[in-house]
Amino acid sequence: MRSDRRLTLLLILLVTALAVTSLIYGSESISVLSALSDQFNNPNSTNAVILREIRLPRMIMAAVIGASLGLCGAVMQGLLRNPLASPGLIGSSSGAALGAVSVLYFTTGIGYTQWVPVAGMSGSLIATVLVYLLAGRSAGITTLILAGVAVNALSTACLSLLLNLAPSPYAVQELLLWTLGDLTDRSLKDLWLLLPCTFLGWALLIGVGQQLNTLTLGESTAQSMGIKLNWLRWRVFIAVSLAVGAAVSVAGMIGFIGLVVPHLLRPLVNHEPARLLPVSALGGAAVLLAADIGVRLIPTEQHLKVGVLTALVGAPFFFYLIVNSRHKYNG
Repeated sequence: MRSDRRLTLLLILLVTALAVTSLIYGSESISVLSALSDQFNNPNSTNAVILREIRLPRMIMAAVIGASLGLCGAVMQGLLRNPLASPGLIGSSSGAALGAVSVLYFTTGIGYTQWVPVAGMSGSLIATVLVYLLAGRSAGITTLILAGVAVNALSTACLSLLLNLAPSPYAVQELLLWTLGDLTDRSLKDLWLLLPCTFLGWALLIGVGQQLNTLTLGESTAQSMGIKLNWLRWRVFIAVSLAVGAAVSVAGMIGFIGLVVPHLLRPLVNHEPARLLPVSALGGAAVLLAADIGVRLIPTEQHLKVGVLTALVGAPFFFYLIVNSRHKYNG
């Protein structure tokens, strides 16, 4: 367990260093110490306003959303016993995106901002309920995955329909850019909308790790040891819907963190789900903080979206996982 403590400490130090870097760097670098001092002595100074209203909310949201994606990816992979599983597998990500984009589509220009996260989280929960209704209460893993794929396909089709029927090129651009995933121009209001459902989702996952450890022995063995598989599945599904739904509804679609981070950290915790969950949360926070810093520092003519950067890094890794799994099962 000393190795676990060292790994956790290293990840905490990494997240802390990236958080400080995120506060310092942007379109203009600022002195964090000076900005902190100005909060008390001159709260209306440029540095104080930038730190309080822009940099700090953005940094906290990157850490919280990254932690949610990493944690939910680890718990989904543990529940489904599949390293290729991700939070979007049960439709929570696409459902949240559809809910948020629906508000953007129908209420553009009518003060819709505060309703986007609410609609996103509602869409995430509705998608989970649809998976539940399709699969049934006592569904097996394969049926749950198929139901999730079906709901994802429906949500994606509806998103495409909204884009197709958008009333103007400007509306199409706004909808499309939102789905790419970004943390630019997020405020303290967005942060307060993000936190309640995120923390509730995290709370539902407390104690799940040991049950996932037992599940690695097989479903029959887990049930004989007192694990209620049906309750465990839907507890995880609801938790993932809340946490990932909140993340997607505030920041848009940010992919591959929930897939890549648990896979990279799993060998370092001896493939034990209970030990993987907390370090995956820290790893996810570190990855999204690093990606958000990257989009500010990479020189591009147009602003690079953080969801695009994570996809560019994560997609090749996903291909590697598929090829590696094929070789593993083919001999």
